Amino acid sequence: MERWQNIHSVVVVGLGITGLSVVKHLRKNQPQLVVKVIDTRVNPPGAERLPESVQLHSGGWNTDWLSDADLIVTNPGIALATPEIQAVLAKGTAVVGDIELFAWAVQKPVIAITGSNGKSTVTDLTGVMAKAAGLDVGVGGNIGVPALDLLEQDADLYILELSSFQLETTSSLKLKAAAFLNLSEDHMDRYQGMSDYRHAKLRIFNHAALAVVNRDDQETFPDAEMPLVTFGSDNQDFGLEVDGNRTWLLDHGQRVVASDELKLVGKHNLSNALVALALLKAADVNYHNALNALKNYTGLTHRCQVVADNQGVKWVNDSKATNIASTMAALSGLESTGKLYLLVGGVGKGADFSPLKPIFATLNLQLCCFGADGDEFMPLHESAIRFDTMEDVIQQVSSQLKPGDMVMLSPACASFDQFDNFMARGDAFAALAQKYA
Repeated sequence: MERWQNIHSVVVVGLGITGLSVVKHLRKNQPQLVVKVIDTRVNPPGAERLPESVQLHSGGWNTDWLSDADLIVTNPGIALATPEIQAVLAKGTAVVGDIELFAWAVQKPVIAITGSNGKSTVTDLTGVMAKAAGLDVGVGGNIGVPALDLLEQDADLYILELSSFQLETTSSLKLKAAAFLNLSEDHMDRYQGMSDYRHAKLRIFNHAALAVVNRDDQETFPDAEMPLVTFGSDNQDFGLEVDGNRTWLLDHGQRVVASDELKLVGKHNLSNALVALALLKAADVNYHNALNALKNYTGLTHRCQVVADNQGVKWVNDSKATNIASTMAALSGLESTGKLYLLVGGVGKGADFSPLKPIFATLNLQLCCFGADGDEFMPLHESAIRFDTMEDVIQQVSSQLKPGDMVMLSPACASFDQFDNFMARGDAFAALAQKYA
């Protein structure tokens, strides 16, 4: 309660799903507060769902509200470097995000996952396995349900995916275990460089009892000494053992399950499974009771998901690949006997796409570039063709497809030039696949 002692007025910056969850949480748990909302968009999503007693200022900032507030709860999409937020911080007003409010309220164990790629799969898989082991689990954060809405479930264990943006405004989240999966270039339009981006991610370890880190990526290791468990492609800690034609997932030398028993495809997914095992063990969950769930897990929607398989042509939706490393991971585990029709492009977020060139060179490829930054990909392969939209691509290539070919959307870019989000882009691709497959 002490946290709320001197807080009378709260301003929530940014509406949408997260902002609404903050308003709902505050009104339920701290009804004495005056809550106001600022959203710089003219018609912010969710405005119609705001209670009448909560004032909304839309279409710009309201600096009077900000300066009068005792606490600012900001949306992860708004950088702390924003001048209006900087002015509040300079005054000494606390600025937090929804995850920090979650940290103040949660009473049960929490595990959390961050990283440039794979965190949604790991979060989802860990949740699926924990449920199979008999726990009541709340899964969300940066994926699916906002963290504050999860509290209404009163779960035995909470599993959160956390982005670097969320971690920037989180300072007191206690975790049974925290995983930092990998670090690769992303969000360079928000951060001063890779070191800045890494430090935002490292905040996940500030109050964690155990760090789960990637042996193959030293950047994931915490800067301060703390209990560690590692995962990676060799046979240490949580790792892999190759025995003849089979690869085994290991827990400190003990074989847990063979990779050919899993429905997941691609080497990156073996790493994801190892992290799920490490996190469950750290949270005192007997993962042996959930191995069937691991074996039958087919992955996340929009992540290397086969959405049509017709006349020997596979259509793969990897719309969740919103950065270059995600696309590289998807391509590294790919098995295709025919030609790969790869759809790339969208909003590039200032990334350098040249590391894709040597990977493209190894593939039987038709590169199809679309969207706002489609031109960035054109020099990367001799087959590259420029299109305006994803539908234009599919219309043109569908008549050329032969058995063994694969049509894959793995854009390495954000979607908001032509779609509301990566899910809408993936759904549009899946609909086109159904139409043309």
